Amino acid sequence: MSTQPSILYLSKSDIAHLGGDSSDLYVTAVSRALELHAKGDFVQPLKPYLRVNEANGHIADRIIAMPAYVGGEAPVSGLKWIGSKHDNPSKRGLERASGLIILNDPVSNYPIAVMETSLISAMRTAAVTVIGARYLAKKDFQTVACMGCGVIASTQLRSMLEQFPQITSIYLFDLNSDAARRLADQLREKAPAVEVVIATSAEQAVRAGEVVITCTVVDQPYIPFEWLQKGAFVSNISIMDVHKEVFLKADKVVVDDWDQSNREKKVINQLVLEGTFSREQLHAELGEILLGKKAGRESAEEIILLNPMGMAVEDISSAYEIYQKAVAENVGTRLPL
Repeated sequence: MSTQPSILYLSKSDIAHLGGDSSDLYVTAVSRALELHAKGDFVQPLKPYLRVNEANGHIADRIIAMPAYVGGEAPVSGLKWIGSKHDNPSKRGLERASGLIILNDPVSNYPIAVMETSLISAMRTAAVTVIGARYLAKKDFQTVACMGCGVIASTQLRSMLEQFPQITSIYLFDLNSDAARRLADQLREKAPAVEVVIATSAEQAVRAGEVVITCTVVDQPYIPFEWLQKGAFVSNISIMDVHKEVFLKADKVVVDDWDQSNREKKVINQLVLEGTFSREQLHAELGEILLGKKAGRESAEEIILLNPMGMAVEDISSAYEIYQKAVAENVGTRLPL
């Protein structure tokens, strides 16, 4: 006798209740996704961007469809459908990004879950920085600089503080001084022993950072190579912040996925078209480093740039980790199809 198909709906509060607001779950799930990516045990079509009024729009105004199949011992398929408007916070009192993840059983291809994705998306992005820092930052780093002070910055820094207790100081910079003050207050409450400095310029913050994390919505680069200290690790989350020369002068450039990074209009693609960068000049994809196929940091002096486009396999792996916990703990709302 067949059972009636249904889906499990998980809200943001359900996800937080299941541990989805702390970094451990995501570091595990994203590490698994990166390793399977390096092994080729995945399917991940290039993500399309839905833009309206593209000629006059902001770079952060889009809806992205991110489908993927993640293999391994617990395979799953799914789609992240995530929308963003840069002026949501200022004009509508909303977070910049919102969306859903749909999970599908890879045997029948039936949907098994729908869940809110803004928390998952932000936390899995932070996990990429954490994993990158484990392999690519100086082992004894203590100072983190963060450019931009919105929701993404908050999750990035919370995750870094959870995973790296040796952090002693954080430098923040945002063109919106109120956003910088709000994030500084959050961090001081969470980690009172850590010095939080609101920098007066982007240059001051970047020069101070042994780890530099970009979390802005800029569409023009502003970070030159000369601002980076010897041994710096840059997690270029928001993609457009560093000048082209950083890609060319860094000791190592690492991406999550070469094909995703070498897409039209992206900085790496511009360099490839100019003939100044290539797949051969790339040091590694991050999963290759996790598997030991390529080296991570090899000296304290290296300047290393991680340019992660963000991969659907990371979202789907993270969502499935949460879904399995929800089923085990009977959390969420069961809906008939």
